[in-house]
Amino acid sequence: MQLNLPTWLTLLRIALIPVFVGVFFLPFRGANLLCTALFGLAALTDWLDGYLARRLGQTSAFGAFLDPVADKLMVAAALVLLVQAIPTPLMAVTAMIIIGREIAISALREWMAQIGGHGRVAVSMIGKIKTTAQMVAVLLLLYREPFGGFFPTLAVGQGLLLVAAVLTLWSMLHYLLAAWPTLKA
Repeated sequence: MQLNLPTWLTLLRIALIPVFVGVFFLPFRGANLLCTALFGLAALTDWLDGYLARRLGQTSAFGAFLDPVADKLMVAAALVLLVQAIPTPLMAVTAMIIIGREIAISALREWMAQIGGHGRVAVSMIGKIKTTAQMVAVLLLLYREPFGGFFPTLAVGQGLLLVAAVLTLWSMLHYLLAAWPTLKA
């Protein structure tokens, strides 16, 4: 296995997780900004590694496996930290929905790939919109302070996370319906 630039970016995203978690708990003013920047960097590498893999023709089976794992690990870590920082029923339920869906759909995709039906549960546009709403929500929730003194990042982040949770359920239903004929058989 030869490591290429897109795979190194994915590995960087995984390596950022313990740094991200550590920074989250640092007791200094501005730790939330640094934590937000680290998550933003991870989100940027998520986009960049996929772009570069396609653009440079450096896709690989290892990269295709590792990229979604890195994404799910970073998002799950962020959501768990946010539930700790904002301990409300809304945060707990939305985090549970998002993390639970990721586990269920990952298992579904793996199973479908084993039986030759992976194309039925490929990433959809709903999933891409959900991911965008989720990433922006997490960035806003990590920052938590009113931006510019007036933009309510916490409220907007919570609203977007709720939208992401609804889209998460919708996309899960979409994937389950696509796989239903195979599941039923």
